[in-house]
Amino acid sequence: MAYVVTQNCIRCKYTDCVEVCPVDCFYEGENFLVIHPDECIDCGLCEPECPAEAIYLDDEVPDTQQIFIEINAQLSEQWPNIKERKEPLPDAQAWDGKPDKLALLIK
Repeated sequence: MAYVVTQNCIRCKYTDCVEVCPVDCFYEGENFLVIHPDECIDCGLCEPECPAEAIYLDDEVPDTQQIFIEINAQLSEQWPNIKERKEPLPDAQAWDGKPDKLALLIK
């Protein structure tokens, strides 16, 4: 099992989760983060640190967001690793909680 970053991270990209990850399994795109499923050790430290509540254990990802399991696996192979906390996107608070953000994901 692994943790998965889901839709609410899009256009927010808070990195509080990155700061607590003991194995540096987060990868960064322009407006989204993903977790590499083969590197995640299922410790659960990241989930409570996410201000957007966008991180779920893979078997707890909501039905409407199951596509993010594959998105995390694919994009973690393409994007650079992130190991330190950064400032969220400037308009993160405005996007937090907005539905239907998948089309806004910059790959």
